[in-house]
Amino acid sequence: MAANQTAPQSEAAARGPHKIKKKRSVLPGFGLSMGFTILYLSLIVLFPLAGIVVKSTGQTWSKFWETVTDPRVVASIQVSLSTSLVAALVNAVFGLIVAWVLVRYTFPGKRLIDGLVDLPFALPTAVAGIALTAIYSQNGLLGSFFDKYGIKTAYSPLGITIALLFIGLPFVVRTIQPVLEDLEKDVEEAAASLGASRWRTFRSVIFPAILPSLLTGFALAFARAIGEYGSVVFISGNMPMKTEIAPLLIRTKLEQYDYVGATTIALVMLIISFVLLLVINVLQWSASRRTINA
Repeated sequence: MAANQTAPQSEAAARGPHKIKKKRSVLPGFGLSMGFTILYLSLIVLFPLAGIVVKSTGQTWSKFWETVTDPRVVASIQVSLSTSLVAALVNAVFGLIVAWVLVRYTFPGKRLIDGLVDLPFALPTAVAGIALTAIYSQNGLLGSFFDKYGIKTAYSPLGITIALLFIGLPFVVRTIQPVLEDLEKDVEEAAASLGASRWRTFRSVIFPAILPSLLTGFALAFARAIGEYGSVVFISGNMPMKTEIAPLLIRTKLEQYDYVGATTIALVMLIISFVLLLVINVLQWSASRRTINA
């Protein structure tokens, strides 16, 4: 009996470790698919970004600093960041409300409103910019109304914010909506049965569950707004030091054949976007951990 048990072991030892077959992966083709993934990301994302870095860092530090600290460049970056931040914050609030209404209530025309949310995705940004300018200009339907109260909409930072609100809303709604749909109502009913008010149920049960997706929608809306050009260039007025956005200034320098200056501004915007997205991702990760631990 003992001899029979030791025989297979001795045969396995004789074959050696190189004879043992490796277990096949459940998902075959990892090496090939990973290679295509890296190649695609390199061609679409990494190489263009590396070109920006190489082109902008090819100049002297004094020239780089002179371009970055130019008053016109600083003003355009401030306009882009401030309007993008305000638009993303407003979209985070009202995008949550829109997603809540679409998920929790049934009413006539619900599918129509749900489809209208995706309109900024399908509509060309230039068409959106022209339409918003016509509506919010001084002689427009809404612009004339606000002009009676001394509020200038088009050709002002407020007009830029309105355009960014238009293009950023779907990002927030579409990231929160699936989470609300998957949220179990049993937890809310349990909280209500224990005497919790509606506001406390939302604050303690619902909001922690949707907070990571809300931060994701905010980050996507903010990132899209920073680089938006088509819908903003018409309604902004493009006044240097006032309503000129950074993407427009980059294009202006490209038309002037100042490629180094254009890539320098692009590099600054890239660094700012990376830092802000990193902070948002850290907040999202922290919120997810608190939700899991809770």
